Amino acid sequence: MKLSHFHFNLPEELLAEHPSENRDESRLMVLNRKEQTIEHKQFKDIIDYFDEDDVMILNNTKVFPARLFGNKEKTGARIEVFLLRELNADQRLWDVLVDPARKIRIGNKLYFGDDNTLVAEVIDNTTSRGRTLRFLYDGSYYDFRTKLNELGQTPLPKYIKREVEPEDEKRYQTIYAKNEGAVAAPTAGLHFSKHLLKRLEIKGVNFAEITLHVGLGTFNPVEVEDLSKHKMDSEEIVVDKIAVETINTALKNKKRICAVGTTAMRAVESSVSSSGTLNDYTGWTNKFIFPPYEFSIANCMITNFHTPKSTLLMMASAFGGHDFIKKAYQEAIKEGYKFYSYGDAMLII
Repeated sequence: MKLSHFHFNLPEELLAEHPSENRDESRLMVLNRKEQTIEHKQFKDIIDYFDEDDVMILNNTKVFPARLFGNKEKTGARIEVFLLRELNADQRLWDVLVDPARKIRIGNKLYFGDDNTLVAEVIDNTTSRGRTLRFLYDGSYYDFRTKLNELGQTPLPKYIKREVEPEDEKRYQTIYAKNEGAVAAPTAGLHFSKHLLKRLEIKGVNFAEITLHVGLGTFNPVEVEDLSKHKMDSEEIVVDKIAVETINTALKNKKRICAVGTTAMRAVESSVSSSGTLNDYTGWTNKFIFPPYEFSIANCMITNFHTPKSTLLMMASAFGGHDFIKKAYQEAIKEGYKFYSYGDAMLII
C-alpha cells in the first residue's frame, strides 16, 4: 500500500471544533466486516454489541497541559512551547517543539508567566523533534510540576482554531484517565460517559486498562510514498499482568475483545507472544500498523474518523479492510459525520 491510497477530500466543515453536548450522544457508525454492512447509531447504542465476559481495552493515559506560551529574552517575541517528553526530572530537561522555530537558538532564554517565575534555556536544537530545554527553577520538583500545570494549556490539536475553553480541560480527557503523560487524548475513549461504563459493567463486560502515553508519533505526517519507509516516533507503554490475564482469558474463551482506539490497539499489538497471546510489557513502542496486517489480540475496534493520509486511518484500514473503510468514509462525508479528535465514532466488528 502507498501513501496515495489514503488520500481523500475532507470538507473543512466536518472537522469537529467542539465535542458533542453529551459524551455518549455523538454519532456512531457500525461496520460489520463479515456482512459488509454499515449502520448508523448513537454512541450509547454500543452496549447492544457486547455481552457478558467480552472485554474492552481502555487506554488510561492522562493528558497534561503541554502547551506553554513564553517570551524570548531581549526581543520579548512570543514563543509557543509544546512539551513532548521529560528527559531528566532532576535536571528539568524536556524535549519540546517551539513555534516559530526559526527564532530559537542554543543559549536563548525563554520566560513564562506574568511574573517570569519560570525560565528555560535552550540547550540543544538538533533533535528530530525540535529542541531540548532546561527549565531553571529553584523550588522542589513537585513545585516545578505544579508551576508547569498552572502555566500550561490543554493541548488541543492545531486544526481547532478557537481559543481553549474551560470545558476543554474536562472534555479533552477520558473519564478513566489516570496516568499522566500524554500530549494528546486517546480520542476514541472520549465518547464514554460514567453512565455508559456503568451499564456495560452491569451487563458483565470486563475492562482491561493499559497505558500508552500518546506522543507526536501518533500524529506525525507520513512523508514517504512507500509506507514501509515511514518511522514512527516511540511512545511509552505499560501493559500490566492484570490486563494480560483479563485479555488472555477472553482470547481463550473466544469472546469479543475490543480495542478502544488506535493507541490501545497499538499497545497490545506491541506485546504479543510467539503463541499469539498477550505478554505484560513496560517500555517503548514505535509499531506502525498499515495494510496488510494480521491482528493477534483484538477482534473489534472503536475509533474516530481520521484525517487523510494519517497513520490512524492506515491502522483502521488494516483492521476494517481498505476498500470497506474507504466506502465507510465516503458515506460518513455524505452523511455529515464529524471528523478528528472531537468528532464522531466508528465501531468495527
